[in-house]
Amino acid sequence: MRHALAARLSAATLVVAAVLLPSAAHADSRVTVANPAGQAKVDPTYATTLTVSGSGFQSIKGGHGGIYVFFGTVSPGWQPSKGGATGKDYYYVPDSESKDNQGFQRFVAFPGSDTASSANGGTMSASGGWSTRIVVPGATFQTYDRAGDVHTVDCRKVTCGVITVGAHGVANAHNETFTPVTVGSLGAAATSTPSAAPTAVATGPAATADPSAPAGPGTGSGPRPAGAAALEVDRASAVAGNVLAFSATGLPAGTQVSAVFDDGAAGAGPFLAGADGSLAGVITLPADTGAGTHELRLYGVAKPPSVSFAVQPAETTAEVTTPAAAEDDDTRAAWLFAGAAALVLLVAVARLGLRGWKGRRRAA
Repeated sequence: MRHALAARLSAATLVVAAVLLPSAAHADSRVTVANPAGQAKVDPTYATTLTVSGSGFQSIKGGHGGIYVFFGTVSPGWQPSKGGATGKDYYYVPDSESKDNQGFQRFVAFPGSDTASSANGGTMSASGGWSTRIVVPGATFQTYDRAGDVHTVDCRKVTCGVITVGAHGVANAHNETFTPVTVGSLGAAATSTPSAAPTAVATGPAATADPSAPAGPGTGSGPRPAGAAALEVDRASAVAGNVLAFSATGLPAGTQVSAVFDDGAAGAGPFLAGADGSLAGVITLPADTGAGTHELRLYGVAKPPSVSFAVQPAETTAEVTTPAAAEDDDTRAAWLFAGAAALVLLVAVARLGLRGWKGRRRAA
């Protein structure tokens, strides 16, 4: 009996130990950040290239998406898996989602993912490891909130760092991390080109840009365009309710701008100018836009470029009865009338015949 009791206690101890001890198969996700000098530090004036490496991430073979790697700042409870939202709980340097973007954002794909062809940050290993490089434009950058308003983040006043989240809208708590970095002069050996980031100073990620500061990144010490900024639209597609394509040239390299139609009737952005000062984008025209001349303007530079163009009313499809269709309707009506008349005549003849048969029967 004692031996049986001892055996049961030993088995129970093993079960409890198996439940309480953490599994070694799922290590916590970790991120390391290093500039060319090996420091987790960015220059306040010049663009800094950071090598970002991760380990212990949840790798889903053949899974949709992967992770995004951003540079920005976060608030408590910022994680998307906890209801956090970009432009409200965390802010990052905007960039296009194309594979050949400016390097401010990277996409690391899951192994065998259906979106692996668009990854510009490599592929995650089966064990959850990955490595990529991102560009930090400087200590300050402009970003947008949930309402589309422009804000300036100053990493000398708030804590900034590398953010990782699930890509393509997939919230995954295991792959959500924030790794802080410091801001300080690095010298030419650890930096690259002059920063194209906004020079306005703000008090935090949700602060509005200082109206006395330059309006955009091209008004400070960054690269300047050769000529004045110009804006053009695809006039053939300027129809109410349609998607309107536009393009701009002569913008400062790396400029972040937003497109506004008719002083707020519609908006889109942010859009980022390339190294040659050009960009392309689209904006949806409101369906109730009246026919006539309207305006599109780009905000984010000292002298916002604009263009006026004619908008056509929304196309309507009205049912038109062609002469041939009308003739067919008349012919069909005539045949129906003739058929009905023949039926009435047939019924009348039948009734007369029935009466005659009944009369002969009574006579008989």
